[in-house]
Amino acid sequence: MDLSWGDEKTIQFVTNVGLITSSGPHGDNVMAAEWTHHVSYSPGLIAVCVGFGKATAENIESAGFFGVNIAAADQNVFASIAGGNSGKDVDKIAALKELGYKFYRAKKINTLMVDGAVLNFECKLVNKIVLGDHIMFVGEIQDSAFNPDKKPLVYHGLKFWKLSENLQKPDEKELERIKNIVEKHRKVKHEL
Repeated sequence: MDLSWGDEKTIQFVTNVGLITSSGPHGDNVMAAEWTHHVSYSPGLIAVCVGFGKATAENIESAGFFGVNIAAADQNVFASIAGGNSGKDVDKIAALKELGYKFYRAKKINTLMVDGAVLNFECKLVNKIVLGDHIMFVGEIQDSAFNPDKKPLVYHGLKFWKLSENLQKPDEKELERIKNIVEKHRKVKHEL
């Protein structure tokens, strides 16, 4: 079964907005990628899924590195420009700079990074996996930066959102009750 972009089922996912920076045959570029995932603690690995033939995919394949910048809640216009235009047709970096957005040069890889993002990861390409109509690029983190004063931009239902309410975990009494129920249903391991 195929799931098309914008289908009522596919838009039920809640994701962050990755701003993927790259340099290569299409120059410095940035794209918005909703499929941006942290996939390993040790080593630190980030995966990003990019459509075939995109400027970002060609830049990453050529250069062997990319930046992952998790968009902040105040970067929704940035994400719209980065996601709504092709780096093959538009110099998105120049357009974003003209709108007042800032970039800085990465420390360990040769690409720009997004100033003001929640997180910035400089990644060296370590794996490329073709998955359906996208390529998953897996990068090992070479350097990182964190902006604790920012909250991430959220994407759901073809719209941008910001986090607003923190739901509390169950209290100690409820956690103890849950623990007892789980223990009651624990599977017994049989030794051979």
